[in-house]
Amino acid sequence: MNGDPRDFAAHEAALLDERRLDDWLALFAEDGHYWVPLLGAAQADPFSHNSLAYEDRLLLQLRVDRLKNPRAHSQHPASHSQHVLQPSRIEHESAGEVRLRTPFIYIEARGESQVLLAGTARHHLVRASRGWSIREKRIDLLDAARALPAIQLFI
Repeated sequence: MNGDPRDFAAHEAALLDERRLDDWLALFAEDGHYWVPLLGAAQADPFSHNSLAYEDRLLLQLRVDRLKNPRAHSQHPASHSQHVLQPSRIEHESAGEVRLRTPFIYIEARGESQVLLAGTARHHLVRASRGWSIREKRIDLLDAARALPAIQLFI
């Protein structure tokens, strides 16, 4: 994807919803991180407080491998997701980097159960030879302080 960075979040969400997890993981820069702060937007960094998720590429790869494994107990039946996004807004742009803000609703369904979450995705993208890459994807959940059910896929 080489175009307008505001199209990036929709492209990424479509990959997740289509369970094209390897293609999704390839969007991350080698030093990329996926972060879901426990305190939502109030949390300044991943080191001074616990997080729901703070994963580098290795941990993301392990989770993708687990989700793809046919013997993964948590995926019988398989989980499916649907991202409903508002248009992305550029918060900051400089040479080769951009920060996006994308409000969303996320639905994850598995068997008879369904999880509904709302929040804002914040992408820090860097320009790479193949297009935009994720240096950080931060998910600020609207109600991060409440007890959450297990979320199998990526928000």
